[in-house]
Amino acid sequence: MVSYRPDKIYVERCVADSWVTRNVLRRLADTPVEWLEDSRALLSESRRLSPSLAAAKRSLVLARHKGRFFKDCPASRSRGERNVCCNYFVVNYASNCHMECSYCYLQTHLNFPHLVVYANYRDLLQELETRFRSHPKTPFRVGTGELADSLALDPLTRYSVPLVEFFSRFDNAILEFKTKSDCVDNLMGLEHGGRTVVSWSINPRPVQESEEHRTASIERRLRAAERCVAGGYRVGFHLDPMIHYPGWERDYEDLVDEIFRRFPPRSVAWISLGSLRLSAGLKSFMRSRFPRSGLPLGELVPVPDGKLRYFWPIRVQMYRSTVEWVRGRSPGTPVYLCMERPGVWSKVFAQAPPDEKRLGRRLAGSLPLTAAR
Repeated sequence: MVSYRPDKIYVERCVADSWVTRNVLRRLADTPVEWLEDSRALLSESRRLSPSLAAAKRSLVLARHKGRFFKDCPASRSRGERNVCCNYFVVNYASNCHMECSYCYLQTHLNFPHLVVYANYRDLLQELETRFRSHPKTPFRVGTGELADSLALDPLTRYSVPLVEFFSRFDNAILEFKTKSDCVDNLMGLEHGGRTVVSWSINPRPVQESEEHRTASIERRLRAAERCVAGGYRVGFHLDPMIHYPGWERDYEDLVDEIFRRFPPRSVAWISLGSLRLSAGLKSFMRSRFPRSGLPLGELVPVPDGKLRYFWPIRVQMYRSTVEWVRGRSPGTPVYLCMERPGVWSKVFAQAPPDEKRLGRRLAGSLPLTAAR
């Protein structure tokens, strides 16, 4: 992975004393710093100047998050049949990513082009504690990888440390870090109490090399996962977005084989599957930013949630094949679909989940889903 070294750091004065801010400034002591009263002025200036996305991400902003950190997962909703949600929750500790995956939805989703870390982490922890204690019998499965990679900035921020230690205190909550990095040094030696899962978004090596720029190689990701298992963590793997291309069957089956050669099934918390999905705007954006990518040229069709996806028989074929490969190597490992409609679930598994909260409990408790025959 290409380590992140910003050209400039902007710091809101209200987070000057934050432990996260001190970590970043200590590790980037030679980087110019500009102090701000409010980062919204920087946003206005960025819009006026219209910097390129790559150039804007070379600035790091340390700011105070003024809204809610803890939210429901934004599973896409269509006018008709909705996507199945796995009862997941997200915490947005940061926004944007210095890595350059050609298909990343953040390229057109964010209205603030700079890379932002919300340094008021104590407010985040307080919000979580209030929620967890007010619903002691509700299982919460919480991820930090919606608007930023969970661990790519961790060498600078050390944000993972208070999060892992916090979740170790709660029996009704599981924390998931989702990453394409190999930045797990700060996780080693922490008292995690088995309440943290470290997950990797993963694809066959040809896909990573051609589409996932500035990320850790697949080998480095798997080595980092092995370190986490040795440290007592469970790990997860997200085969998402799965890419359809000549020879995909061989490459994805080899990837599943490699996972279960290197990891005991009991150490794998879950595996999720999702296919390439693009908005129309992102498809055009990819053509200009990544002209060598063949992904926008795939057989993508519009679906009710407004995305462009592979035609559903292609998706079903990819999912069913992968579920069979996983089941053949580890029958008990939970496998689920991300951002898919009940009809697709029914064709891949015996049925669509009748209750999303029950699905979430199954995943949190490592209960298997039954594959269709």
